[in-house]
Amino acid sequence: MVDQKAESEKKLKKVSKKNLHTMQKTRKRHLVRERVRIVKYGTRGFTRNIWLSSAATAVMAITLIILFVTIVASVILTNTAEMMKDKIDITIYFKPNTTEEELGKLTEAISQDPNIKQVETSTSEEEYEKFLAENEGSDEIMNILDEDMKKMMVNKMQATMRIKVYDVDNLDSIKKLVDEGELFRKYTDKEMAPTYDVNRAEIATITSWARIARTGGMILAAVFLVISILIIFSTIRMAIFSRREEIYMMKLVGADKSFIRGPFLIEAEICGIIAGLIAATSSYFGFKFLSPKLANYGINVDSINELLDSNKLLLVYLAFVLAGMLIGKISARLAVSRYLHKT
Repeated sequence: MVDQKAESEKKLKKVSKKNLHTMQKTRKRHLVRERVRIVKYGTRGFTRNIWLSSAATAVMAITLIILFVTIVASVILTNTAEMMKDKIDITIYFKPNTTEEELGKLTEAISQDPNIKQVETSTSEEEYEKFLAENEGSDEIMNILDEDMKKMMVNKMQATMRIKVYDVDNLDSIKKLVDEGELFRKYTDKEMAPTYDVNRAEIATITSWARIARTGGMILAAVFLVISILIIFSTIRMAIFSRREEIYMMKLVGADKSFIRGPFLIEAEICGIIAGLIAATSSYFGFKFLSPKLANYGINVDSINELLDSNKLLLVYLAFVLAGMLIGKISARLAVSRYLHKT
């Protein structure tokens, strides 16, 4: 009796496990079928409202392009300002015929400042050689440079010290040493002031442009973001209104909320995917067209070119598509949550 009972329980367990396994497989098949239907209905809804869908896609693409332009403008202008800062050197002029030994003492004194990055000195003779190298193509100048002219020019040419610093906005300690230090006051040429402020105005202008581009671009992108959300919102709302009887019938036969909501979300996400691809392609070719012209004006576009020419371009496209899908999904959820329960 006991053996029969145990055997029947064993059979029941086997049957239960088999049924459970079958139910799980059936449930998975139903879920896959349901997802396929949601995508199918969403795609059909996109084509059914093609004009509104196209308008929503176009505005969303413009929004993504503006976001791209904002980010790129901020990056390239900031990089340009940094590049100009890196190229800035301060030139200090010393009396003609200041010797290499004296320049060495001056270099040692100024190198104590922690803001000093690099120091190069040049005697009057070396400055004369640089002058010859710069004008070697001018026969008129070269013909008049005889030995007497050379001696006269060397005796008139200042020795120089060219300094590169880490922070061009923090020169107070260097100025104090050059203007008030006893050693520097002894050798500096009073007729030629140090070039502290060369290119500072241009750097300040470019930095200001970067700030304006970042702020203005974000404001403009936010405006178009609101417009695109409103258009998608209106598109989904009209789709819900036009399909209100269909939605009512789906509720009667027991369709759950996710199945009813799904096609509208898919419809908005399709808008986002297409908008992302359009925006990414337009931004890529637009930047490639403009980058040589920007480079001719001294704008540093190297970092963006490197990004777009590398295998990270796929990530750029993916970022555009994901941003478009996110905008579409948020807009659709707002519309669905507000209007679907009214149907």
